[in-house]
Amino acid sequence: MIEELNKYAEKLMNEQNNLPIPEFEGYSPYEMHRLLEAAFGEKSPVQLAKLSSADYRQIPILKPIRYLAEIMNKHGELKLTAKGFLPTKVVAEVYDQGFMDDDISRSPRPKILKEADSVTVNLTRILMVLGGMVKKRNNKLSLTKSGRDLLSDDAELLNQMIRIYGYRFNWAYFDGYGENQIGQLGFGFSLILLYKYGNQKRLDSFYSDWSSTV
Repeated sequence: MIEELNKYAEKLMNEQNNLPIPEFEGYSPYEMHRLLEAAFGEKSPVQLAKLSSADYRQIPILKPIRYLAEIMNKHGELKLTAKGFLPTKVVAEVYDQGFMDDDISRSPRPKILKEADSVTVNLTRILMVLGGMVKKRNNKLSLTKSGRDLLSDDAELLNQMIRIYGYRFNWAYFDGYGENQIGQLGFGFSLILLYKYGNQKRLDSFYSDWSSTV
């Protein structure tokens, strides 16, 4: 009798967890759980599309990663500053490429650039470290074998960097709002909203207010 009740309760729970919820854009609690735990996992409703080589070359965050990797390949390794940051000459070289708006919009350009002066360069190094693309030894930074392998696989490089940025990098590091999970928690669902409604320009409140309806 107890076993039959347990099976019935499990059946009801599974049915409930797989019911579409209008406030979740028709996704079920189970699918939302997958979005929260592993946005690009095997059972997640969000998956990264396969792009052409030309498209991958246009993705902003991949540009400084590839550029910094080329510098490391050229020199073999980079000697870091006493505090463990990239040398100012390398920071200036990456900065001057204007890969991302946060840098090219700054005026005038500082004469001596430290890594902390550029969000792009700082984020690039952090992602490469967290992703195991580089290793630090004797205060010198160099590419790892897995880093070189990633650079030869556009799809996996993007996949890895988005996962690192979404789950291991703390977004509060740059946003100036202190330690919280605003925006980062459930970012997979934000991607769904952008996919469905991002075809036209909308106020940020269109997306941020979504949480108040859930």
